Amino acid sequence: MGQNVELGEFLQSRRARLRPADAGLSPGSGPRRVPGLRREEVALLAGVSTDYYARLEQGRNRHVSDSVLNAVARALRLDPVEQGHLRKLARPPVSGGGRPSSVARVRPEVHHMLDVLNDVSPALVVNHRRDVLASNHLARALLADFDALPSRERNIARFTLLDPAARTLYRDWEAVAEGFVGALRLSSGQHPDDRLLNELIGEFCVKVPEFNRWWAAHQVRQCSHADERFLHPVVGEMTLHHEALTLPVDAGQTFCIYTAQTGTASQQALRLLASWTAPDHAPASPHTAVDERERDRRT
Repeated sequence: MGQNVELGEFLQSRRARLRPADAGLSPGSGPRRVPGLRREEVALLAGVSTDYYARLEQGRNRHVSDSVLNAVARALRLDPVEQGHLRKLARPPVSGGGRPSSVARVRPEVHHMLDVLNDVSPALVVNHRRDVLASNHLARALLADFDALPSRERNIARFTLLDPAARTLYRDWEAVAEGFVGALRLSSGQHPDDRLLNELIGEFCVKVPEFNRWWAAHQVRQCSHADERFLHPVVGEMTLHHEALTLPVDAGQTFCIYTAQTGTASQQALRLLASWTAPDHAPASPHTAVDERERDRRT
């Protein structure tokens, strides 16, 4: 009780990935019993005693100074996202009793942005759990009809990891899924008492064979931008750029938009998908849509 297990596991995972040579240290003689750096080597690099660092890794230091955290971050070569995660784990918030966060409302101006992009780019708004708070027609056509799902299932990470259709839709499903796991790992450090987030993670532990391995790696990801390859059942292959923008006045909300490079087959496919999903358009069959795309390519 009272020990910060998450902090200890994160520090162990970060030193396990470093070799002595990476830190400018001699590997020494004889076999090493642990992968990566030893505790005493991290302590040496951070300029603290081995006993102090051991207590930190065991979660027994409750009041850690900024200077020590900065020194440990440098020793372990943490990137900015990992540094922020380290600070959250070292200074966990006072328990809120496990109550879920209140439901955030999406501002009308943001809904308007989604509507403006309806015929151009898939776009959606998510929170720290990756719950889909709002989306436009094109996003629902690209990914899933989140509006038609029960409220607790309107979650893009849940769709990616649990819906069999996602494994076909994402050409690089494993990389995308692992990225969501890293984002949830980051969110869990920021919101350790979020009951709904913890329930989602628990569901993944039981239902997704790969999840436990990814979660145990303690990788943290800040979803910001990436190119993603899709194999859509209606319009076929597309490569879209995904950009995640933090909404500055809406705490915890992220605006996600997918765009295609100008003049590419992916842009053509996205336009076809927008036409196919227009509210006043009668849906064609997937075969018809793909046939139209192939015809346009030949002309």
